[in-house]
Amino acid sequence: NGAIFSKVRGSQSGQESTRWHVVRKFLGLISSHNIPVYLIDPLILGLVDKDIEQIRSSPDGPSPECKYFCAPGDFTTFALLDKTWKHEVGLFRTAEKMGFQWLKIINKDPRLDGMDDLSGTEIPLHYIFKLASHAIHLVVFYERSGNYLWHGPLRLKQHMDRKFVPFRKLHFGRYPGAYEKPELLHVSIDDLKVQIPKNPSSFLEEMSHSRFLECRYREARAFFQLYPDDASLDAVEFRIKAKSLLHLAALTLNTLGIKFWLSSGTCLGWYRQCNVIPHSKDVDLGIFIRDYKAEIIPAFQKAGLPLKHKFGKVEDSLELSFQGEEDVKLDIFFFYEEEDHIWNGGTQAKSGKKFKYFFPKFTLCWTEFVELKVHVPCETLQYVEANYGPDWKVPVKVWDWKSSPSNVQDNGVWPVDEWDDVIQIY
Repeated sequence: NGAIFSKVRGSQSGQESTRWHVVRKFLGLISSHNIPVYLIDPLILGLVDKDIEQIRSSPDGPSPECKYFCAPGDFTTFALLDKTWKHEVGLFRTAEKMGFQWLKIINKDPRLDGMDDLSGTEIPLHYIFKLASHAIHLVVFYERSGNYLWHGPLRLKQHMDRKFVPFRKLHFGRYPGAYEKPELLHVSIDDLKVQIPKNPSSFLEEMSHSRFLECRYREARAFFQLYPDDASLDAVEFRIKAKSLLHLAALTLNTLGIKFWLSSGTCLGWYRQCNVIPHSKDVDLGIFIRDYKAEIIPAFQKAGLPLKHKFGKVEDSLELSFQGEEDVKLDIFFFYEEEDHIWNGGTQAKSGKKFKYFFPKFTLCWTEFVELKVHVPCETLQYVEANYGPDWKVPVKVWDWKSSPSNVQDNGVWPVDEWDDVIQIY
């Protein structure tokens, strides 16, 4: 072992070089089985990002010292795209011959679940290869129908050895995550050839906001047993139009780099019944006012969605509505953050009355809705309850936006001399 460790130049101690040695062996193992993996370890990518220009310009350059893979750590994390390999028994046999102990973590495949059936089919989500005092965490990413990558949570089954590695220190697996497909770069780091995301800093930024929530099919099925779904032609057509409008809105806002989420009835439809509510007649999105850009209106007009109304102003109660296909409209509500709550505003056009809707503070998670990777509030239940009260599970077909919501309060009246600016109807 000492002879192998001595290959790592500038290494300070045996403990530091153990990591390099284990990573080198692991890369040899997967390369002998033609399995393409890429490095997603946040600590190493953070170090790499500081030197990314230098690393890009000398992909095979010699390392004067072991700088990245000799940083102390219990794990090194790699990603594997499920479709790029066959689950080979041979890999694990070779791993054992090389001295690795390994653990496979499987769980349910959410891609096979639907309104008619929860499949319960299990797929591999995580592998851990342990050698000496270091472990490799291999996270399996799956492609989903919204054209993004997803990884599952790491949940140990009852019989598993909880002391196999310090699981609590793992960077991935506390919850499921959603990511864009990364462009990869072949580089040489510490004399080891690896693939890394082409832009490590944007991958690390994505990682910090990657938490994913599944649609609740089990609860949705229970809901439809109590309240059978509307399968009328009108309902089917509305859902098709709403899906198309949501996809167009997402494309437009994503192109502008504006973060948004499903709000109001659209959020309730996702949470309660995994679908668009057929009698809702519009698509509702939320955007934090800090993310507002003046280009929003022209961008939607260019996408073929004319402005229907604009209420409020950037400093207070801004709300935009765009006309979609036929009678389906897109409402965008802007949210304002205070110290202990978040609110959005409403305006009654004929009277100039203002309304305020209060929400507890929330963060954003990813989900998949009508084949789209999209944000929802992570604290969905509190968000929905704020808006629709404790009886949110009961469908309400007659809804008055000024009085029905649980969280609405009067907020005065717009001064008459501002009406031309704050009440614009097209």
